[in-house]
Amino acid sequence: MALFNFRRDSAAATPDADTEAFLKGYSIEVMPRTAEKVEDFCALLPKGTRVYIAHIEGTPIEDMVATARRLADEGFVVMPHFPARIIPDRATLADWLARYKGEAGVKQALLLGGGVNTPAGEFDASMQLIETGLFDGFERLHVAGHPEGNKDIDKDGGDRIVMQALKWKQAFAERSDAQMAIATQFCFEADPVIAWADRLAAEGIKLPIHIGVAGPAKLQTLIKFAIACGVGPSLRVLQKRAMDVTKLLMPYEPTEFVAALAAHKAKHPEFGIESVHFFPLGGIKTNATWATDHGGASAVPANQA
Repeated sequence: MALFNFRRDSAAATPDADTEAFLKGYSIEVMPRTAEKVEDFCALLPKGTRVYIAHIEGTPIEDMVATARRLADEGFVVMPHFPARIIPDRATLADWLARYKGEAGVKQALLLGGGVNTPAGEFDASMQLIETGLFDGFERLHVAGHPEGNKDIDKDGGDRIVMQALKWKQAFAERSDAQMAIATQFCFEADPVIAWADRLAAEGIKLPIHIGVAGPAKLQTLIKFAIACGVGPSLRVLQKRAMDVTKLLMPYEPTEFVAALAAHKAKHPEFGIESVHFFPLGGIKTNATWATDHGGASAVPANQA
């Protein structure tokens, strides 16, 4: 294991071995406006950490590229979001890609439909972005996953359309030189995630899964984001916690969720979850500190580079 110049509170518990292995090579998500508040990412994240840059509708591409350049200059692997429904046309997509590659050396991308109801132009889904051919030559492409369903896509509450799309992406991965993986929405309960990952494998979808994990945050904050993002059955974990007055004012931490998945992975090495992707809903510093205290101070493994 690589060593890093990280300080750890001597009072912190010794990390569980399974959790430490599971967190190795974790990634984290930022937005330009949240990144601006971080004075030094190198003091928070292990060098080489993959950092996704979320592209929210209305964010100027100049801000996105500047954030990517800063993170790349500080030694991080940069993966910007490309939400299909906010990209008006092929020319805009080509311009964005040229800027990212030319100014920040970006070679990785997360392709997703995006949370906008009405597309800005010709793109409605990540498959259309792939079909442009503009991402040919990228080293790594990630696509979105929803362990608890996506009613924006499958409006009947099922998963038929989502599964068809994932099978298409699996087929593309098999004929592409790019490394591909599924980066998921955050969840709070391990059992539905395990069942979903096993179902993908049974359906012939072998893309590695980077499971979304909500970082430590106030309970009210998590419930707000969970409802807004359409988190499904595992929302009950937060709702149950909210009913316990002894826990209502205490920050939520993903310790139990991560530990359960880590233990399952340790028992079943072939299990489809390859890595953890953090959504730092309670702040980047808070999330990074939690990850470090639980053994996550390690760079992106070679198979995820």
